[in-house]
Amino acid sequence: METESFSHHISRRFNAELEHLRSEVLRMGGLVEQHLDTAVEAIVAGDSAMGLSVSNDDYKINKLEVTIDEECRKLLATRMPAAADLRLIVTVIKIITDLERVGDEAARIGYLASHLASDRETHAAYSELKALGEHVQEMLHDALDAFSRMDVDDALAVIEEDKLVDEEYDQITRQCITLMMEDPRTVRRFMDVTWVARALERIGDHAKNIGEYVIYLVHGLDIRHTEPQAALQGLAASRDRPAAT
Repeated sequence: METESFSHHISRRFNAELEHLRSEVLRMGGLVEQHLDTAVEAIVAGDSAMGLSVSNDDYKINKLEVTIDEECRKLLATRMPAAADLRLIVTVIKIITDLERVGDEAARIGYLASHLASDRETHAAYSELKALGEHVQEMLHDALDAFSRMDVDDALAVIEEDKLVDEEYDQITRQCITLMMEDPRTVRRFMDVTWVARALERIGDHAKNIGEYVIYLVHGLDIRHTEPQAALQGLAASRDRPAAT
């Protein structure tokens, strides 16, 4: 389904409302990306003030979620959308929920960065944490880009990337456990590292969710809680049918 499928209405105002809704989601996504980037940079640079700034600014993301959610409710009540338009609004409601949770995780990472800033000893766990951070940053960006362009292939690629994020998280967790066992004095430090890794892994999950919503938006196909091969087969079958209207 192409973008234009959401823009063929007699009411130009409805067209504008739907486009504004999409734009607001991307604006919220951009702010969330900015917070995540800053939080990861705070971890890498050991910058306590930078980390706390993310935590303190989380209210901006929360405010945008409430505003967009209210806009969705008004459209549902006044326009009574059907088919593709209804899917768009449902998708927006789901995406902003995940974006708000990414914002929460970024704020948590920022707060933990302020703890880790006092100890900048070099450990392999720190470099792997940086790599994990960069991975989920890319996933989130790609998921939002897939929504912007309604690109199913890119959405599927984001979903597949989540497996690698899970593997990276498991590796960091095992490494931190080993380091804590070797030196009990490092328990608090590497518990914080583990919590950062856990927050990043959850962000990967939220990016994956956004990818799944894009597939629902375009094809009306819900692939949540589905084995990847079964999801791909379902998607192929939907592509063989006429596009939903």
